Amino acid sequence: MTENQNAGHEQRQVRLSKLKALEAKGINAYPQIYRPTATAASLAEKYADLQNDTQTQDIVSVAGRVRAIRNSGMFIDIYDSTGKVQIYTSKESSSAELLEMLDYLDVGDIIGVEGYVKRTKRGELSVSSLKMTMLSKALLPLPEKYHGLTDTDTKYRQRYLDMIMNPETTTTLVKRSQIITAIRSLLLNEGLLEVETPLLHVIKGGATAKPFITHHNALDMDLFLRVAPELYLKRLIVGGMHGVFEIGRNFRNEGIDTRHNPEFTMMEVYRQYNDYTDMMTLFEKIVETAALTVNGTTVVEIDGKTIDLKGPYPRKTMAELVLEHTGVDFMAIETDEEARATCEKLGVAIDERMDWGHCLSTVFEEKCEHHLVQPTHVIDHPKSISPLTKEHRDNPRLVERFETFINTWEMCNAYSELTNPIDQRERFEDQVKEREAGDDEADMMDEDFVTALEHGMPPTGGLGVGIDRLIMILTSNLSIRDIIAFPTMRKK
Repeated sequence: MTENQNAGHEQRQVRLSKLKALEAKGINAYPQIYRPTATAASLAEKYADLQNDTQTQDIVSVAGRVRAIRNSGMFIDIYDSTGKVQIYTSKESSSAELLEMLDYLDVGDIIGVEGYVKRTKRGELSVSSLKMTMLSKALLPLPEKYHGLTDTDTKYRQRYLDMIMNPETTTTLVKRSQIITAIRSLLLNEGLLEVETPLLHVIKGGATAKPFITHHNALDMDLFLRVAPELYLKRLIVGGMHGVFEIGRNFRNEGIDTRHNPEFTMMEVYRQYNDYTDMMTLFEKIVETAALTVNGTTVVEIDGKTIDLKGPYPRKTMAELVLEHTGVDFMAIETDEEARATCEKLGVAIDERMDWGHCLSTVFEEKCEHHLVQPTHVIDHPKSISPLTKEHRDNPRLVERFETFINTWEMCNAYSELTNPIDQRERFEDQVKEREAGDDEADMMDEDFVTALEHGMPPTGGLGVGIDRLIMILTSNLSIRDIIAFPTMRKK
């Protein structure tokens, strides 16, 4: 046992003895309910003009976690979800029962206090206690207050401690909720319908990604945790819904780093009679709305950079960006062999299976993405890397697809959706060949989806947004673990 563990064990024993003493007095240290009548924020607002060294005759009850005990319990700081309340006790005015309760009190306990509202001589708004109720006796101590909780492993494994010790963590999680609520409200106001689609898929599809596999005992069959809801959402468009969206979890069995967690939140939108240019406008509106909701401005500071999220964003083709940053015009390259040779000249690693489109995409990833700090729509991707996207109306080598980059991060992926069932089948067949050649991220053949398209799907625009990354931008966090309440961690 380490020195810290031993100290924690000793403190737990002391607290257990206090708990037993409370129980011996017939006091329930974990009561069923308590009803505070005020919060830290409501008191601060109502009594903002209360003069120093003044006690009102107003009696309130407050509740919160004890964070500090000073002067043998004369001053106790408790925190609720809105802030701090100072509790004042006095040997002259407090009852013997209340003063005795102080003997059983520790930092970390959750208590309820009833008393008069006052402002001390030093100007601290306080509750002068008449009655104190133990609401939850904490058996383990909080981290030492002056150093706080700085160990990142503990921060993520014991998020509740992180929230108690670091108010900015709670602020970030509150902003996360506000951002998602703002996006949902915007899409509903746009006339879109929020829907739910399966998390368990018979066929892996909707994104180039490696899935998690599980087994259903009753059906005796393997199922995939969804990597994307796309194919089910588009079935709803086939069924006649004008526009749909879903905000929910996706699962990808891939690496973990500052921008990737095995389970993450995506938002996907599909709307009839739109194309990818409409989705660009919609994405800009989503980002602006979320930024104004949580920050009051579209300008954010992250990693020493100032980024303006106000649209419209520049639109540049993938080939244009590669030409700009490498001097190579991929649109002038005609064969796959020439494309692979070009990659080698640029020092970009490839394999012999890569065609022109995969080469262009790989060069873009390595030579261009890190330049895209300000919001930029990267449009018109190669057809071979976009199996669910409609062919470009002006160039059959390309598709009508864009990805938007902010702070060098891919934030969204959007298409003019492929609605031709014959073309879709051929694209799926190409994906199957790639899968058979060893690419376990390639899509599978989805016969039912092709059948749905054969019943007719109208021209449709689709948009997928990485909610977690958007929240990282809007809260100025560089790690996805800091904006997810409970990130996936390696087993201890």
